[in-house]
Amino acid sequence: MPADLDNLKGAVIAFDLDGTLVDTAPDLIGTLNVLLAGEGLPMLPMAAARPMIGRGAMAMLEQGFAAAGEVLTPEQRPILFERFIDHYRDRIARESRPFPGVVAALDELTAAGAVLAVCTNKRTALSVALLDALGLSARFAAIVGPDSAPAAKPDPRHLTTAIAAAGGRPDHALMVGDSQTDRDAARAAGVPVVLVSFGYTEVPAAELAPDALIDRFDQLPAAARGLLARRTQAISAIPPGKTDA
Repeated sequence: MPADLDNLKGAVIAFDLDGTLVDTAPDLIGTLNVLLAGEGLPMLPMAAARPMIGRGAMAMLEQGFAAAGEVLTPEQRPILFERFIDHYRDRIARESRPFPGVVAALDELTAAGAVLAVCTNKRTALSVALLDALGLSARFAAIVGPDSAPAAKPDPRHLTTAIAAAGGRPDHALMVGDSQTDRDAARAAGVPVVLVSFGYTEVPAAELAPDALIDRFDQLPAAARGLLARRTQAISAIPPGKTDA
């Protein structure tokens, strides 16, 4: 193991899924457009709909229909939600692919001793189905959607649940995501956060003040090493009997 990656041993690296690990926009937006067309509404272009991804299917539906000129009624929401899930399940990996460099970065982190987890606002079963279809599931010790946690991101309990499910602790963990939802969950959980610059976000990742920003996945191991080293130094600097609270 390279010496400069030793501090990754035992660390849990928790990843967002949509827009971070996998470019799922073609299948998610394709599903949204099927539902819009079915209601006689105009379909949305990819660029306009990409920032709507990341807060779960219901939020995407509400934003998508609003952008197409219709506000969903309480009666429509559950019907369209289940219709969305059914359509999306059928095409879950038709066009979705891991972002460039993902597989190599995951393998490098694992070789350095890190434990990998997924912390996503996509339902757990759909997340597992997607990662299975892409041959990635076996790389993760835990895959935790909002239905497997007390609440969805940005609630920090989603992230801490994922870290615990992977056998780790928040004081030796890292969040990798693409949006304010990921940033806020990590901040509230007291976990350093790396954001990717190419994901799905209404606010550019660079403006969200992450602890590190990466443009390519081959930059992740070094970023993780640096953040975890600083975290270890900060914890060791706390006098015995004191806390940083």
